[in-house]
Amino acid sequence: MRNAFGQDFDVPDAYLNTAGIGVPPVVAADAVADAVSGWRTGAGRPGSHDAAVALARSAYARLVGVAADRVAIGSTVSGLVSLAAAGLAPRSRVLVSEGEFTSLTWPLAARGHELVEAPLAEIGERAAGFDAVAVSVVQSADGAIADLDALRAARGTPSAGGGGRPGTRVLLDATQSAGWFAADLGWADAVVCAGYKWLLSPRGVAWMAVHPDWELPPEQAGWYAGEDIWSSIYGLPPRLASDARGLDTSPAWYGHAGAAVAVPWLATLDRAAVHAHCAGLGDALRAGLGRRPTGSAIVSVPAPDAARRLAAAGVACSERAGAARLAFGLYCTADDVAAALNALT
Repeated sequence: MRNAFGQDFDVPDAYLNTAGIGVPPVVAADAVADAVSGWRTGAGRPGSHDAAVALARSAYARLVGVAADRVAIGSTVSGLVSLAAAGLAPRSRVLVSEGEFTSLTWPLAARGHELVEAPLAEIGERAAGFDAVAVSVVQSADGAIADLDALRAARGTPSAGGGGRPGTRVLLDATQSAGWFAADLGWADAVVCAGYKWLLSPRGVAWMAVHPDWELPPEQAGWYAGEDIWSSIYGLPPRLASDARGLDTSPAWYGHAGAAVAVPWLATLDRAAVHAHCAGLGDALRAGLGRRPTGSAIVSVPAPDAARRLAAAGVACSERAGAARLAFGLYCTADDVAAALNALT
């Protein structure tokens, strides 16, 4: 058992795989177990989960920097990105980073938009020449961080496609950043995030913050998207919520039970302190490997046998893009850095 930032975690030593699956605080896992127990014993009721959905939605809004009424719920990043894809003009030109995670890019391509890849370092300077840019705040494969200042500036620059709206649409994926990376993202047109990594929530819970000036089509709106949920579940016409809830899909109840504990707790933490802790451990590993600091909690080690050596030493990590990927969560310590260095050096 470890204690980090005031919460207990049943996380093993040398668990450096938060970028794959985040380990929840014990209280969040207990909340899921209680919800499942209610399901198992017939004590659960559909409406009893509404409070958990609202709590997690509100907490995600605080982490991103928007009002709760600008947040839609979903189950996957790709499903939410498909809504953003539908909100772009047909055949929009969209700039994406090379090697971007496909849950962000494939829904845009499937909609018929023209995707252009560029190195992450060039995304900010080139964004203004496109109708939209879609990029992860922190790259999944190697932890590289996008130039958010440049992207924010590009959003206020007239796009090449015109269309009456000044500025390039900016779609951000915060799945590998929300929960450790301290940044206000409320300026972006859309910010999607899956909860099962750094937000330490069960898989099947995701959110999208939508800027007030972007009205997205409710193509996937389900019964939970009603203005008054429980009085609008039958019949026509659609009586959708007037805010981002009108984009909601049906909530994964037991996932939200855990998210309603983990995400509000994360939203109360000193974000700068969490950022410094996680990124500091990542930079400590880089220093031990003779590499420069990057300020990222994710470290990619491209040595051909790195993943094998880490696994043999009991270090939990992932293998991505031909390299070992280590991720330092808020429950990680200097001892975990030492374990990784011992295995690698």
